[in-house]
Amino acid sequence: MAAGGMSRSERKAAERVRRLREEQQRERLRQVSLILRKAAAERSAEEGRLLAESEDLVTELQGRSRRREGLKRRQEEVCDDPEELRRKVRELASAVRNAKHLVVYTGAGISTAASIPDYRGPNGVWTLLQKGRSISAADLSEAEPTLTHMSIACLHEQKLVQHVVSQNCDGLHLRSGLPRTAMSELHGNMYIEVCTACTPNREYVRVFDVTERTALHRHQTGRTCHKCGAQLRDTIVHFGERGTLGQPLNWEAATQAANRADTILCLGSSLKVLKKYPHLWCMTKPPSRRPKLYIVNLQWTPKDDWAALKLHGKCDDVMRLLMDDLGLEIPRYSRDQPQHWLRCPGWRDSCGERESVRARLDVPLHLRQPGREGALKGCALSNSAHQNLGALGLGSWNTLGKLKQIVP
Repeated sequence: MAAGGMSRSERKAAERVRRLREEQQRERLRQVSLILRKAAAERSAEEGRLLAESEDLVTELQGRSRRREGLKRRQEEVCDDPEELRRKVRELASAVRNAKHLVVYTGAGISTAASIPDYRGPNGVWTLLQKGRSISAADLSEAEPTLTHMSIACLHEQKLVQHVVSQNCDGLHLRSGLPRTAMSELHGNMYIEVCTACTPNREYVRVFDVTERTALHRHQTGRTCHKCGAQLRDTIVHFGERGTLGQPLNWEAATQAANRADTILCLGSSLKVLKKYPHLWCMTKPPSRRPKLYIVNLQWTPKDDWAALKLHGKCDDVMRLLMDDLGLEIPRYSRDQPQHWLRCPGWRDSCGERESVRARLDVPLHLRQPGREGALKGCALSNSAHQNLGALGLGSWNTLGKLKQIVP
């Protein structure tokens, strides 16, 4: 006799009985499911009796069906009609004018106009993967700031927006001219790598994707710090990781901005990730003291019930109407104008004194020569020039960028 008082043959018999019951349950579940698909008038008397005898299964299957339909409706894109959208934008414009401290939260939806796919839209990365379809690589290095990016930069310049919290790692906010001090890139920037051995961390702003060799829990880029020789790492925060870098994540500024905010505008984010960051929503405050929430998204978000206003529209369409209502001209982005420079904190000279070093994020198209790393049209760079470029964090003029699946 084995432990438990059952012999081996008795255990086998009990296992056969258990499997038989499971098979019978599955068969009944299949039968009930087929019957429920029929209209009530088309069901036979025997099928009616089976449904009456299987009340628990009927309840379970009907619950599953409702959940599937609810999920399907949440994934659908809904557009407000033009008049309704204009009315909502006028209400949003009033909120922007009257806000004392407006913070903008942005997601992948603001970059779709730059041909960068989002995650949960009809053609989003996760949507296609769930359907078993493959996703193609995208060249992000040629992406330009969208109308929404440029509008946000203008609103900040006009002191209507105080801070931007972004889930995106595509670097388009920086290219739009938005100052780094006014932004928190919570999931990193694919064009920035850092040396964590230097104090403070030394940043390298590249014109190419630094994440081509990196992955989840593997962040070394294969390049080294020109100052101390330590391995450089990317700044990306993958799903399941906790971001620890001060920049470009800038969590401190994001938290301070959220605490001071009286108005939050969410653009192009499903908020399924941002909702998990309680510090961004002032959840410790009573509901009456929390900032007013305005959401622009074509799909359902988990914060819709909290919103003072939900605008169902594309981000560029809404921002175009908003800027027109505010009487502001949307600046145009041009790669040909060498105006996109960044101040990199943390640099020190040989004497230990802090120095201000500007690293260029973009290269004008008329200077590019595709296919030749480290070369510019009409000029040959010496070895010393290459070294200087490396010291500035520019590296080679490689323009290849690939879509990285960073966050859900």
